[in-house]
Amino acid sequence: MWSFFRHFRQDEDGAVTIDWVVLTAAILILGVVVGAAVSNGAETMANNTETELTNAVVPEVVF
Repeated sequence: MWSFFRHFRQDEDGAVTIDWVVLTAAILILGVVVGAAVSNGAETMANNTETELTNAVVPEVVF
């Protein structure tokens, strides 16, 4: 039984998997934070664009 615990403690195969899981979670959290920070400005810009296009006057073209 002690040899099982000694081998389990010395085994490092899962360490790389844990590293990748932590790195992937960090990237996902960073993406959510950046998306939240940018979304307000993007929504404001979209509303301003909508207002400008709604109020735009298009001249009539006659051929």
